[in-house]
Amino acid sequence: MEDADKGSQGHPDSAPEVGEDAVTSVGAASSTTPDLTEEERQELQEELAKVEDEIQTLSQVLASKDKRLAEIKRKLGITPLNELKQNITKTWQEVTTSTAYRRTSETLSQASLKATAAFTNMGSAITRKLEDVRNAPTFRSFEEKVETLKTKMTPSPSTSETGIQDGGDSPTAEASLNQPDNSPSQEEPMH
Repeated sequence: MEDADKGSQGHPDSAPEVGEDAVTSVGAASSTTPDLTEEERQELQEELAKVEDEIQTLSQVLASKDKRLAEIKRKLGITPLNELKQNITKTWQEVTTSTAYRRTSETLSQASLKATAAFTNMGSAITRKLEDVRNAPTFRSFEEKVETLKTKMTPSPSTSETGIQDGGDSPTAEASLNQPDNSPSQEEPMH
């Protein structure tokens, strides 16, 4: 492998540079290849000139065809944006019909179902635990104390305000005045 690298480094003029006339470079390289006769060298130079001419002709034909293509597309109203949209659509269709996409989609769908089930189970477990906590004696005692505090903090209407609003004693005011301070809440806890 190293011999091949040394051989290409030993002949820097063997490959023509971009824009350099190939016929000129062949003339310079031919001095390093003594095994070709003058006749063979002349034939190769003529063939090289012929191939370069064909390449130039093909390049001109290709440029002409490109112009014609652009003209036809313009007349049909096909813009580069439309082509891009069509290419994206086609590529997306190819992707979605691929086996890898289908497998991935199925896997993600199954994972989604499993995650949904897990979250549902977790929510149910949390709900059960909260119900257990609420039904615990400690929480009930705390709830009763909060209710008692709430009852004590609620201002009772004065008799003068009650008389003005209702024209007499209010049944609500009597009920709140007659209720003992340490009585448990009359509301049933939700199960």
